[in-house]
Amino acid sequence: MRKNPLVEQIEHLRAEIRRHDFLYYVKNAPEISDREYDRLFARLGELEAKHPELVTPDSPTQRVSERPIEGFAQAAHRVPMLSIDNTYNEGELRKFDQRVAKGLEGAAYDYVVEPKIDGLAISLMYEHGRLVRGATRGDGRTGDDVTANIRTIRSIPLHLKDNTIPAELEVRGEVFMSLLAFAELNRQRQDAGEPLFANPRNAAAGSLKLLDARITAQRKLSFYAYSLGYCSESFAPTHWQALEHFKTLGLPVNPGTECAADIDEVLEICHRWEDKKQSLDYQIDGLVVKINRFDQRDILGSTGRAPRWCIAYKFAAEQAETVVESIAVQVGKSGILTPVANLKPVKLAGTTVKRASLHNFDLLQKLDVRCGDTVVIEKAGEIIPQVVKVVQKQRRLFESEPFAVPTRCPACGGEVKKDETGVYLRCINVQCPAQLKERLEYFVGKNQMDIEKLGPALIEQLVKKGLVKNFADIYTLDVFKLSQLERMGTKSAENIIDGIEASKTRPLWRLIAALGIRNVGGQSAQILAEEFGSLEALMKAEAARLEAIDQIGPVMAQSIVEYFQDPANRKVIKGLLAAGVKPTPPKQKASTVLAGQTFVITGTLSQSRSDIEQLIKDHGGKVSSSVSKKTSYVIAGENAGSKLDKARTLNVKVLDEKEFFQILKPSRDSDR
Repeated sequence: MRKNPLVEQIEHLRAEIRRHDFLYYVKNAPEISDREYDRLFARLGELEAKHPELVTPDSPTQRVSERPIEGFAQAAHRVPMLSIDNTYNEGELRKFDQRVAKGLEGAAYDYVVEPKIDGLAISLMYEHGRLVRGATRGDGRTGDDVTANIRTIRSIPLHLKDNTIPAELEVRGEVFMSLLAFAELNRQRQDAGEPLFANPRNAAAGSLKLLDARITAQRKLSFYAYSLGYCSESFAPTHWQALEHFKTLGLPVNPGTECAADIDEVLEICHRWEDKKQSLDYQIDGLVVKINRFDQRDILGSTGRAPRWCIAYKFAAEQAETVVESIAVQVGKSGILTPVANLKPVKLAGTTVKRASLHNFDLLQKLDVRCGDTVVIEKAGEIIPQVVKVVQKQRRLFESEPFAVPTRCPACGGEVKKDETGVYLRCINVQCPAQLKERLEYFVGKNQMDIEKLGPALIEQLVKKGLVKNFADIYTLDVFKLSQLERMGTKSAENIIDGIEASKTRPLWRLIAALGIRNVGGQSAQILAEEFGSLEALMKAEAARLEAIDQIGPVMAQSIVEYFQDPANRKVIKGLLAAGVKPTPPKQKASTVLAGQTFVITGTLSQSRSDIEQLIKDHGGKVSSSVSKKTSYVIAGENAGSKLDKARTLNVKVLDEKEFFQILKPSRDSDR
């Protein structure tokens, strides 16, 4: 009997969207543009809105729940999720192989070797092909039910593709955050005045434990399946065959997984990955070596905490020893107090490191870092230098004492309180000069209002003398006021006033970003500018209206509403507008010639980087801060560094400035 045409249309749309999700997020081989995908998704959403009785839990539209949950339920694992023993050298790996050979009493065996991603272990339960539960490892027997957050990860299928799926199938794997997504998330948090995540693993774990899946959906998490858990029927005789079967079901499997006939091949693979790991867009901290045949795993069994049939070969982290010369406390524009270790300069991962964040005072106390200590530092995610441990505390100077956690703000002496997360200390004095200086420096920065010559030293003088107490005061400055400052001549003062005047017509998104609204960075500001078209319209927006915008979650929406409801903020904005600040509204895209393409810029170009970035966006393209397999082009100028090397390693096409403008030439010619 023929199905209802409407049902057929909806099922066809769902199948198409699932196929394109698989091609984009798993195979990295998209067939259609983002715009075409959005049209498919919008059409499905329209049909389901008109016919809610036809909505199914595994529909692509149901990935993100509409409201936060109150807490995580507990989920029991039908097969325990055990830990894995670690090994750190060739000798220990050979001893593991000898134990395997002894346990299998001379039977032939082989291995599967997989990259050990530094993420979060997850169990996915499918019933009749539909995802019904996602759970963390927890204590190995019981974890947290994080299904709502798991459903937001695009590489995890909500519905498996094959029709011959077991009634119950548990898939285990790793949820992680790519280095690209990690860098972008921290950049957004820095722009918004939020504390940075220490490393990609912490960012992924924190994102998966959020009670609001709408925020998790913005974090761009990824997933690779790495093992079979519980299955209601026979699935495959070997681990390798199980992984191949996963692929046919639409589950992503790490392409770096290899078979090894013996321990010598395992070691060859391990040595190869020591260098190869640098080319990945995600962190791995080693390799997992597993016996391939399931029946042989049963023979080998497990200890109380770990299986005897697998082991992790861990890479040595790139670290360096140096001395803590002093510990300072920085006060950010949102009032967060961050302890920072000032170090004796040391080379690490190709750069000279002089400072390392200690992130928060809980971590500072846990590590017990003191002035004069010899410490080990490493780069988290090869990005942020951090102190890992103190070396031989008995070497300390006799007078060395623990660093005292501030009870008052070091900049203004005002009251400090624990942040709502219970981790960060925050100065709650809105008049704090350190916060004001940070906010002003951010406001005039290159990526915000871009006021030339108005640097940190000058801002410090302006704040100290009381000439600038908020953003609007910048626009009341004149040559006479500036000439009274130290080392400020008439010509220099005139140049600064010219820069201030030029900033009055900056694009709207730059002004929105410059205001320093909590949780709102440059990318979010561009989305808001394009959505509302004017600052006045944005100021009137209610939380529900903001939440309806793609990539603007409830936390950000609430921050925006609260900012514009504050009388002091409204007064400053009124002062800005009265002083002649008239931001330029967003313009229509010049063309879509770069639609669906992602660019990374490196090296010195004849035009400013911000101008090139704006050109890319004006023509429908996207700009990223790091190179990955999804990068379409790298635009390389003089003195291009590691990004150019990575592009060549990943076979990403490299353009010089002239070649880039050649791509734009058709659209520019059509404008004439």
